Amino acid sequence: MRVAVIGATGYVGGRLVPELLAAGHNVRCLARTPARLDEVEWRPDIEVTAADVLDRGSLDAAFEGIEAVYYLVHAMGQAGDFAESDRIGAENTRMAAESAGVSRIVYLGGLGEDDPDKLSSHLASRHEVGKVLASGGVSVTELRAAVIIGSGSASFEMLRHLAEVLPAMICPRWVTKTKCQPIAIADVLHYLVAVIGSPEAADQILEIGGPDVLSYRDMMDRYASAAGLRRRLIIPVPILTPRLSSHWVNLVTPLPYVLARPLVDSLINDVVVHPDRDINRLIDHTPLTLDRAIERALAVVGDLRLTTSWMDSARSNTAALPLAQDPDWSGGTIYENTQEVTTTASPSALFATVVGIGGERGWYAANVLWTIRGALDKLIGGVGMRRGRRDADELRVGDALDFFRVEAHERPKLLRLRAEMKVPGGAWLEWRITTDETGVTHLRQLARFHPRGVAGRAYWWVLLPIHKVIWKQLAERLAAAAEQG
Repeated sequence: MRVAVIGATGYVGGRLVPELLAAGHNVRCLARTPARLDEVEWRPDIEVTAADVLDRGSLDAAFEGIEAVYYLVHAMGQAGDFAESDRIGAENTRMAAESAGVSRIVYLGGLGEDDPDKLSSHLASRHEVGKVLASGGVSVTELRAAVIIGSGSASFEMLRHLAEVLPAMICPRWVTKTKCQPIAIADVLHYLVAVIGSPEAADQILEIGGPDVLSYRDMMDRYASAAGLRRRLIIPVPILTPRLSSHWVNLVTPLPYVLARPLVDSLINDVVVHPDRDINRLIDHTPLTLDRAIERALAVVGDLRLTTSWMDSARSNTAALPLAQDPDWSGGTIYENTQEVTTTASPSALFATVVGIGGERGWYAANVLWTIRGALDKLIGGVGMRRGRRDADELRVGDALDFFRVEAHERPKLLRLRAEMKVPGGAWLEWRITTDETGVTHLRQLARFHPRGVAGRAYWWVLLPIHKVIWKQLAERLAAAAEQG
């Protein structure tokens, strides 16, 4: 089919497009700012058209020749009356789709009771959008979901940061009572793709969810377990209003208040699939459990937007991981320190020096501190520095190197080591070697740390002053040693 996706720069839309392409559809992406899609890997395989759901005229041109439209935008988190903006956007889309002869609109909304008086303003608006889209002559399939589990999902990031940062927290009482049926982003995408091939899904409200129904407290406990954290102490109290809770979420997590507020407001509503609307009546699919969905979201150890991609450190490249178009707060907390130096040494000489690090040669800077760190690691049951290295000059992927492991080795441009000492999180040390147009050799050294819980964050910040000095000296002395041969 010729399919248009409204919201391809968003969380779900950006992950849906490659799934539609894989299913054989021709895809046209509608975006207010088309340039935001310039860097996505699937850009050569799609059409991109400038369009805005608040501008009816732009939609008329964008829908020409389109058979099905995915409506995946909402104004939550934007300034002004988001409900009114969503209403106008839905009306414009419905009328433009009718005019263009579109046969199906697929809309992703939110779970919850049909009575708007019993819903938060956010969920009531999501239901209203579905009604507006369905009030015309175009068949609409409305999928309703609760919390979507995947790195970059606003609801999941709120869950992640609360559980990571707070070993103990005071929460509104409804956090322990409200029921939720979360769903993995991979399952959301499966259902979105499947419904346009199902005639029975036309003019239907279908609800989607994973196999687990549990409270938000239970979800935080399950996250802590998957992330290797201690069970969080949660004290429910009756006095915390959604407004107060939103300010607290804004303080503790990277989510802005305008986004945190409607999300927190929605936590007071049960969001569970009704049996008579369960999509599995039409689409045969077994969704992931919450534990498996969280594991997938945690499989990444870094920010995939960077040119020094850590994608090969993940167990798999799935939709649950951060993508280039995700917001800055996606993907969890990553700390890093970068040192860059230039040298007259050739890239091969510099790489040989970098690859020869550790073992009998030592670490070029503060060797006494490295030795002490290794001794302390051994005392607490770690590997320490006793392993040394297999060969004084050569390395290969998988080699042990003191208390590191070689994770990437690409002569003469890349060496990356993964720390195996006892540390509250994941740590990596990477060197990249490049040559500019004038022939000057550049060494870029990157120390990266993925903290686990409060202990991990404290570890980074307490040792950062010492580490910065050591890392600076390390990069400079590696370059100097390469120049000296």
